[in-house]
Amino acid sequence: MSKKTQQLKAFERLLIIMDELREQCPWDKKQTLQTLRHLTIEEVYELGDAILDNDLDEVKKELGDVLLHIVFYSKIGSETNAFDIADVCHSICDKLVERHPHIYGDVTVNDEEDVKRNWEQLKLKEGKKSVLEGVPKSLPAMVKANRIQDKVAGVGFDWEEPHQVFEKVKEELGELQDEVNKGDQDNIESEFGDVLFSMINYARFLKIDPESALERTNKKFMKRFQYLEQKSKDLEQPLSEMTLAQMDVFWEEAKKI
Repeated sequence: MSKKTQQLKAFERLLIIMDELREQCPWDKKQTLQTLRHLTIEEVYELGDAILDNDLDEVKKELGDVLLHIVFYSKIGSETNAFDIADVCHSICDKLVERHPHIYGDVTVNDEEDVKRNWEQLKLKEGKKSVLEGVPKSLPAMVKANRIQDKVAGVGFDWEEPHQVFEKVKEELGELQDEVNKGDQDNIESEFGDVLFSMINYARFLKIDPESALERTNKKFMKRFQYLEQKSKDLEQPLSEMTLAQMDVFWEEAKKI
């Protein structure tokens, strides 16, 4: 049996199990597109955690959970003849062929930037009024900012060099400090947002995903703080009774682990 045949058989097995669960399991029978939505979001975040941890076994498991949700939605769609898993697969296949004329047509590209620009231009030809239509409203603000900047860059609205973006970051920091000095809270919040937006843009030029970078820092901070908490327990001295100097000693130790 070829590898491709094994893969198709595995997918068929999942479809059969989904049919059985939908027919026989009280919980699965009750689910709707709406009730599954928040669970799907959680699964995607769990997949993201596994990827950041580089835990490939966990990545495999979380991909299975996400795949289950795709099959589940498709099963629900088939019950009202709205769509089924074949429609879902054909839809993405058609889109991939249409969006890759350099593979399935006669368009020539030089690099990945050409591909991204073509992608956005093709979307507009498909009837979208704005390149920003494809940015989901419910995305977290940092992810949304990154997607907005990526989208507009695809049609040429972008800086040319990283140093230009860094100068913008410094400019926005200066404007933030001016508003801090004035004490207007609403303006401070506005300028703080501008700083974050410009930093996210700078990350894009540095080929860094800002969400992943911040989450790595979150994990690093949590690990070091939990080390500090453990030292506090070992010494039977509450953190609240430690001096900052004492805490700093253990914090520096945590950095070396």
